[in-house]
Amino acid sequence: MFHVIIPARFAATRLPGKALLSIGGKPLIQWVWQRARDSGAASVMLATDDERIRSAALQFGAEVVMTSAQHTSGTDRIAEVVRARRLGPEDIVINVQGDEPMMPAPVIAAVAKALESAPHIDIATAAAPVQSLAEFLDPNCVKAVCAGDGRALYFSRAPVPWPRDQTLHGQPVGFAGALRHIGIYGYRARSLLQFAAWAPTPLEIAEKLEQLRALEHGMLIHVVTLQAAPPAGVDTPQDLERVRALLAPT
Repeated sequence: MFHVIIPARFAATRLPGKALLSIGGKPLIQWVWQRARDSGAASVMLATDDERIRSAALQFGAEVVMTSAQHTSGTDRIAEVVRARRLGPEDIVINVQGDEPMMPAPVIAAVAKALESAPHIDIATAAAPVQSLAEFLDPNCVKAVCAGDGRALYFSRAPVPWPRDQTLHGQPVGFAGALRHIGIYGYRARSLLQFAAWAPTPLEIAEKLEQLRALEHGMLIHVVTLQAAPPAGVDTPQDLERVRALLAPT
């Protein structure tokens, strides 16, 4: 059994109000909620500090938890929900970002299953093979480096693992085996609350990657490797049009 919490805010920098922008006649956040509902979760909750999002979500039947406007990350927002709902320490919570209308329900379920099947794991996430050299070199594409059993060793914006024998003039020409991190997280409630209580760590600050805080504190992160990355979420007007085309009624 697992719970999905979807953090949603209105004040997105590059696309303000994106949670409520229409895709196929539905607000974007409703698509995310539906994917989560299809995953087999015991409950799906929206966590927001905005009355406009709350009102829209109630209209399509979602459970909404109002949270503080002071949170600086979605992780902090879902931690507030975990405390408010008094979830048990071993309860599994999946953080599905509120701008991922095409996150497949089976991926959500697979991240939850990784935690259900291995009680020693603190956090689960996902990754998929890098598809191009440009993607490998792109700092916006976060790379995951894993042990053979799926344990995360490191996450970086840099091209890692560095292909030492596949370089030309100091630049990689190959990327075999590289993994792209997918931004979905599963937590045990106790791990989430512990993580949220820690201050940002040096590696996290350097890379601007929150998950490095968990690794620096010795938490075990398991990476579920997918065959292919799900379609990207919505950050820009161009992303919105791409998703609208993909989800347009046929």
